[in-house]
Amino acid sequence: MIEIKMSLEDIARTVLAEYDVTPVKIQIIQQGGIKTVWKVISKNGVTCLKRLNKSLDKALFSAEAQKYIKANGGFVPCIIANRDGELITNFHDELFVLYEWVEGAQLKFQNKDDFMAAMKGLGIFHKSSKGYKPPKDARVSTKLAKWPDQYRSMLGRMNEWRKISQQKAGAAVYDAYLKWIDEILALGEKARAYLESSSYHELSCAGSSSVVLCHQDYGKGNALLTPEGVCVLDLDGVTFELPARDLRKIILKTMESQDDWNEGTMKNIISWYEKGNALTGNDKKMIFIDTLFPHAFFGSVKNQFQKSKSVNPSSIEKIGRLEMSKLSILSRLIEGGYC
Repeated sequence: MIEIKMSLEDIARTVLAEYDVTPVKIQIIQQGGIKTVWKVISKNGVTCLKRLNKSLDKALFSAEAQKYIKANGGFVPCIIANRDGELITNFHDELFVLYEWVEGAQLKFQNKDDFMAAMKGLGIFHKSSKGYKPPKDARVSTKLAKWPDQYRSMLGRMNEWRKISQQKAGAAVYDAYLKWIDEILALGEKARAYLESSSYHELSCAGSSSVVLCHQDYGKGNALLTPEGVCVLDLDGVTFELPARDLRKIILKTMESQDDWNEGTMKNIISWYEKGNALTGNDKKMIFIDTLFPHAFFGSVKNQFQKSKSVNPSSIEKIGRLEMSKLSILSRLIEGGYC
């Protein structure tokens, strides 16, 4: 932590001196705790300075990943090295990275053309990340081979929450939970069974051609539409995974926003993605299995039980109906195949 009292602008100016950048104007565009983002205008152009809220070994993993993706044809901002040729600058035990500034428009996923571009952009991002080998000093971020444990853990917690709800029956939120939880647990167990009989372990092992770097927070604010295509921003949370992780999140958000499980929309999302990264039949099966698991229901109710934050019973009703409406569609695709 920086112990001496300096304004955020003074901090930025001091760090920028490590890059031989003399700013004409500095503008704070994001601030939340340690993490801070500045837009820097200098005689040499516009750059983006970010103060990271993470340890050096974690920062190395994502920074080197961004450098690799850029060199491998991906559309991400270039990281500008400091005078010592390093991607990360340490100033008073705080870490900073300087990026090229990319001009573009925020993607509107409600707009079909934007959505199509966004999915192609995600596909290109994933494809360009294949083969990344982190430096030895980096702490590797990976979600590979963890689905079985994750599924068991989530189902176990939802079962415990059922016991709590039974003790508090009569309150609307707990009654809504009890109404749906048996079907939801059965849905989760069905996804677990599909996973156990799939090629998940082969796909998620080291050296698998299916493994990519998932963004984990791809969407509005983290991707810009430019004349050259979609530029992917904020790679701080990238992790080794199957493409299904990013795709499942996007599919679920889309269906939740539409309040309807639409098979055609889901297939369109995958088709648009494949314009940037082709998927095998087994890759697609992983998307369907992970989408079948009741991630959305779990996410909707966990605040009530884990953080003591009230959840509206109607939201549990809504997500319960949506979760169960996908069962027949996804089961058919998993069992019958989809290419």
